[in-house]
Amino acid sequence: MARTVLLFLCLAPFFCCSPEETRAEPETGKPPRDSLPQEVVASQASLSFIAAGDNLLHLLVLDSLVEQGSYVVDPLYDEVRALVEKADIAFVNQETLLAGERFGISGYPQFNSPQEAGRALVRAGFDVINQATNHVMDKGYAAVYATMDFWDSVEGIEYLGIFRSAEERETKEVIITKNGISIGFLAYTEGTNGIPVPSGRPYLVALADMGLMERDIARLREKCDFLVVSMHWGDEYQHDYNARQAKLGAFLAAQNVDLVLGHHPHVLQTFEYLPRPDGGKTLCFYSLGNFISAQQRPPTALGALAFVRLAKFGGSLYIEQAGLIPTVTHYERDLRGYKVYPYYAYSTALAGKHGLQYLSTGISKAYFDGILTRLFRDGLIMYNPFAPETFQGAGGTELPK
Repeated sequence: MARTVLLFLCLAPFFCCSPEETRAEPETGKPPRDSLPQEVVASQASLSFIAAGDNLLHLLVLDSLVEQGSYVVDPLYDEVRALVEKADIAFVNQETLLAGERFGISGYPQFNSPQEAGRALVRAGFDVINQATNHVMDKGYAAVYATMDFWDSVEGIEYLGIFRSAEERETKEVIITKNGISIGFLAYTEGTNGIPVPSGRPYLVALADMGLMERDIARLREKCDFLVVSMHWGDEYQHDYNARQAKLGAFLAAQNVDLVLGHHPHVLQTFEYLPRPDGGKTLCFYSLGNFISAQQRPPTALGALAFVRLAKFGGSLYIEQAGLIPTVTHYERDLRGYKVYPYYAYSTALAGKHGLQYLSTGISKAYFDGILTRLFRDGLIMYNPFAPETFQGAGGTELPK
């Protein structure tokens, strides 16, 4: 399959805070939909992609979900379900193992979560799961195999970053094709919290070794239209990306990766367009923050969903829309009622009842607004991009062959 090249020349019309601001037409790129013959518009293939940050299941979260001795996890995602399930492909960073009760359900510092939590992610609409995190070795190698056993039992799910054998590490390729557009996925973690990957099983976890990464990317790059790499990296609780992230981001751009999804800091970090040798640019989200967690540092309550809409017509691939949909992990004063909300639906009244109000001072919508304003001059999507009245297909950036 012919490789495409990202050129971010005219995305600014889509980086906006309200539906009304999407009306502007780009200076270059694909012509507006309403200027094209209807038969051309009808023949266009499109694909929507959403990526969530750290699904970090502390015991406080899990204990709040027990009903009559069983975990009822679905309510965590009720408020974002309308976003996730409508995406053609949805990715999430599953921070903790899902080895189940046999290995003991546990929280910080060595996590293991009930497998019902994984089923809830699937019911919420996720179909690509990253397990290459710093917590992947928390319960030993047998728990990693148990997590793979679980995901292998779930139909329609692709998981990333952990492998059963050296052969699988060398040959497994995750490429999903929807609507005539193929997306390839790779995932890596910078470390495993000092718990070594067993010397006899070096294939078990995809570590961020540049030599291995270069080889993996070269194998997959020519087989997909759009290549996504998940990176578990960075310093916890820091809004600024570090030198190692910058080095690895530049390295990935040098391999002509299209999209980088960063995790682990548990807070939001900025995103950048990084130059590529083929003349295009790599869109790098350094950290999407937490998706759900019980962390009690105020900035950890704020995360984001990365959103990209691709289109293919006339034999060329375009980005029609891209940006971040901010999210909030909400819980009540009694440390119950955990839910993740899209920020556009998170009211001042809800913010006033956030459990952090009783653990810290000054938590409000204005506090969260301040973080978003500091980090992102543009790039925020403060509405549901799947709502018919907000999708404007006007323009886009061609990804020429």
